[in-house]
Amino acid sequence: MTDIESRIDTSRPHTARIWNYWTGGKDNYLVDREAGDRIRELHPGIGEYAKADRLFLGRAVRYLAEQEGIRQFLDIGTGLPSAENTHEVAQRVAPDARVVYVDNDPLVLAHARALLVGTPEGRTDYLDADLRDVDSILAAAAKTLDLSQPVALMLLGVVIFVENDEESYTIVRRLMDALAPGSHLVLSHTVTHPDMPDVDAAVAFWNEHGTPKLTQRTPAAVARYFDGLELLEPGVVSCSAWRPVTPAADVAMYAGVGRK
Repeated sequence: MTDIESRIDTSRPHTARIWNYWTGGKDNYLVDREAGDRIRELHPGIGEYAKADRLFLGRAVRYLAEQEGIRQFLDIGTGLPSAENTHEVAQRVAPDARVVYVDNDPLVLAHARALLVGTPEGRTDYLDADLRDVDSILAAAAKTLDLSQPVALMLLGVVIFVENDEESYTIVRRLMDALAPGSHLVLSHTVTHPDMPDVDAAVAFWNEHGTPKLTQRTPAAVARYFDGLELLEPGVVSCSAWRPVTPAADVAMYAGVGRK
């Protein structure tokens, strides 16, 4: 058994594996499927959040590569590899795009090293690090990315795991401060919203039974992550409403894209 495999805990449900289950993946265990089904009972639309968030990632990356000329992506909190990963979308537009993935989940790491292979013209690398390890992430990413040039910082569904509000804002600000002008922040976050009360029940169940625990924030609190940046239209909205190809119902996962 490798060191990474020894770190995989199959006794408790894990968010990355449940997310994988909801999006139709096979990299999960019975404990994850049981928890995922229970959460879906509490909030029947929860599985659509995962799909909507993945579609938002694709639209945002495609826009940045096509319209903004971004050729570097730092994707923190990658999750288990799925269809239309960041490097696949970016390198389809620009084969020379460089992508660095960051996660500290052992199952994610085990699969990522085997699956996240990019184009010969570009680069795709993977770091074993926690979002809070800002200095380590930047130092290691600089081996693949040129931080003197614009970078898209991808933080999809990851700052929800930083419970303290000010700590989470500081982490995002430190990361963006280290990036060149013209860089972009792409962020999504589970929200608490009076129109979606069943989401709160689902999150409460998760925090009691699953790992790691997550923190909901209001849409206004999510918008704070973009302070000091030029927020692109349509602003911070349900990720299903961020420049959709076809109209879709709102989900309690809000997102936005901001330019430095």
